[in-house]
This record gives sequence, C-alpha cells and structure tokens, in this order.
Amino acid sequence: MAANPSFDVSTGADLQEVDNAVNQAVKEVGQRYDFKDSHCTIELDRTKAEIRLAADNEFRMDALLDILRTKLVKRGVPVRNLRIGDPIPGAGTSVRRTIGIAQGIPQDTAKKIVKAIKDHGFKKVQASIQGEEIRVTAPSKDELQQVIAFLRGGDFELELKFGNYRG
Repeated sequence: MAANPSFDVSTGADLQEVDNAVNQAVKEVGQRYDFKDSHCTIELDRTKAEIRLAADNEFRMDALLDILRTKLVKRGVPVRNLRIGDPIPGAGTSVRRTIGIAQGIPQDTAKKIVKAIKDHGFKKVQASIQGEEIRVTAPSKDELQQVIAFLRGGDFELELKFGNYRG
C-alpha cells in the first residue's frame, strides 16, 4: 500500500472520439450547400495526433474550423487541448491549417503546474513530474481535494484530468 494518498494529473483526448468528430464534420461539409463544388478537406493523422484542414479560401477555412469545433465539443473532446496553427496560403486563394492535439502535459506547462502548487502554500503536498504526467502526494486526502480544486480553478491552457487516485 502507498505511504501517502496520491493522484496523477494528465491531459489528452480520446483519439477515437476525435476520429468520430472528424468523420461527422466531413459528412456535414459534404451535405452543406455553402460547401457545394468546393475543395475542402479534413484529415486526421492519428500517429502525429493532428488534424489537417484545407479550404478554397479564408472564409471557408473559418467555416470548416467552426464545424470541426462543434463536432469535437459534441463528442466530448476538450477543445482547450487543440493547438490551432496559423493559416498557410496555398495556390491561388486556397488555405491550409494544421491543428495539433495535446496528448500529454508539455514539460514547460508541467513545471508551471508544479510551481503553482508549491507557491500556493499547501502543507506537506509533494508534486513531481513523471514523463507527461504529474504525481501529487500528501498525507491527507483533504489536502489532495484542495489541490484538485485549486488546479481546476487555474488556467494552464489545457484541460486537466485527475486520475489514479489512491487513498
């Protein structure tokens, strides 16, 4: 049994749900009148955890992005974990854009979270970075609950998940 209660802080999106949302968005684009005779595509690269969008012009790119966001929200994918790249001009008026999906806590963000926990003044709370997760331990379950509430209230530009709670 563990000496102290602990939990892990992580982040990520279920890539199957992202895939479902992309498929729904592609289907909607194919059915919408304002996309008729256009060359707009949405592709998911699971290995790189990114979505690639291509559109005829900026207006359609914005509409494509809006459709995708709507479908992702409906599927329960945290849109805060999306890293939307800048539009890249293509031939003529065409535009491309890449959207990265955060699947782990980046090292710099993990350091900010650990520093925020230490600076807040929780007594006897230990936070350590373990790869793309953060393990938080404390002698009291109540303190862990306070840390979770504190992290939920903070803005770390990611949707944080709390798991592996061991009491």
